[in-house]
Amino acid sequence: MSYAPMRGATRGVVFIHSTPAALCPHLTWALEAVLGGRVLLDWTEQGAQYGLKRTEISWTGSAGTGAKLTSALKAFTGIRFEVTEEPSPGTNGSRWSYTPSLGLHHGWMAPNGDTMVNEERLKEVILYAQGSNEAVTDMLEELLGTAWDEELEIFRYAGEGAPVRWLHKVG
Repeated sequence: MSYAPMRGATRGVVFIHSTPAALCPHLTWALEAVLGGRVLLDWTEQGAQYGLKRTEISWTGSAGTGAKLTSALKAFTGIRFEVTEEPSPGTNGSRWSYTPSLGLHHGWMAPNGDTMVNEERLKEVILYAQGSNEAVTDMLEELLGTAWDEELEIFRYAGEGAPVRWLHKVG
């Protein structure tokens, strides 16, 4: 008899850091399709780049909802976003970051928000770096998502003080 841990409820946040205004209704529909209900988003101007909009929304749902939200948003071009999912029984917390120039980055998250790198990935870095400190640094920065953080930081800052609407999935 095998044991499969129960996948429980979790929560997270979707940050759409920048999108052309024309995509706002389409992004809303994509979020509604994943979350299974009506979503009301407060779209505001993205101060970091003229003509773009931003929004954020907190959600609750089953484990794996963050990955589903990411897949739905990744289908759109020209947007920047992040999706977080808190840990739940049997699953790690996660953060997905996406930019048009870098694509998608996924990192497992510790309860305090730090990106976690597992043992096998660290062994791989040591193996492939072949003693080069510069290679170790480059590979660790990629694992940690440093380039994504650097590119998104100005868009995150421009969203400070923006309203957040809490969404709770029922069922």
